[in-house]
Amino acid sequence: MSDTNSQFYFVDTKAKAVFSEGGPKPQFLIDTPKFKALVVGLEAGGQIPAHPGEAAMYHFLEGTGLMTVGEDAFEIKPGVTVVVPSGVKRGMNAKTRIVFLGSKGEQ
Repeated sequence: MSDTNSQFYFVDTKAKAVFSEGGPKPQFLIDTPKFKALVVGLEAGGQIPAHPGEAAMYHFLEGTGLMTVGEDAFEIKPGVTVVVPSGVKRGMNAKTRIVFLGSKGEQ
């Protein structure tokens, strides 16, 4: 596979996740001014505090936990996808180690 292909074809995306007791360390698959795609690892007991942001999509590959969107809370587990509109607060609490894909565009 050429180096060009390795910029858009990922054979083992979960393996790119980085785990840290100090909080999430997002690993960008693509990072441009208009679009970002990333893989994130979150340790059991870890959290992402509720915060507003641009429209985003979260797709969970591994683990369980709880995600808040606005005033609502949703169970997260492998296969779940959450789409959050621009400006809406979102946060996450990991019950077990979590790996998810995220993407977001410009505001």
